[in-house]
Amino acid sequence: MKRLFDFIVSLLAIVLLSLVVGVTALLIRLKIGSPVLFKQQRPGLGGMSFYVYKFRSMTDERDTFGELLSDDMRLTSFGKAVRKLSLDELPQLWNVLKGEMSFVGPRPLLMEYLPLYSERQVRRHDVRPGITGWAQVNGRNAISWEERFELDVWYVENRSFWLDIKILCMTVLKVFKSEGISQDGQATMTKFEGNTASSSEGDVL
Repeated sequence: MKRLFDFIVSLLAIVLLSLVVGVTALLIRLKIGSPVLFKQQRPGLGGMSFYVYKFRSMTDERDTFGELLSDDMRLTSFGKAVRKLSLDELPQLWNVLKGEMSFVGPRPLLMEYLPLYSERQVRRHDVRPGITGWAQVNGRNAISWEERFELDVWYVENRSFWLDIKILCMTVLKVFKSEGISQDGQATMTKFEGNTASSSEGDVL
């Protein structure tokens, strides 16, 4: 039921939102430049890699040594608006249509994080990654990595079709309220560098 729901709704959304996608792409081309899309390899179901697509929201500004500036320095006011409205996530409808992602599930993070997860945390890859998820409607980027991973695993252990519907409805409210878009002083979140403390169950959190 979940995959059928994802396929039908993503197909309808691609058609119905085609004008919004087109206008967003044009504005990004004019205000930020090309390429319009941001493409990056991320781990999906079972940790298998795929390319996730997002609308670009940052410039390619570099320092005198040719290194990219920090995310918050490259994030333009227009880019902030794109993120605030979650328009940058629209290209992921193609990922959902192809079966690489779901509407609801743990967010796909970086490939380099895979060896840093505890045995419990790696369970977030037991399901397809999602455009939104339980962690996104319970703090999004404003919570710690440990809290985020625990919420992801809770979803994996308690997932159901009706929980997905609840998360989707909560996501709509979060988008309108613009809550949890970033941590203080960050464009999104600080980089995950591994676990720092042991849990009572023996996993490192």
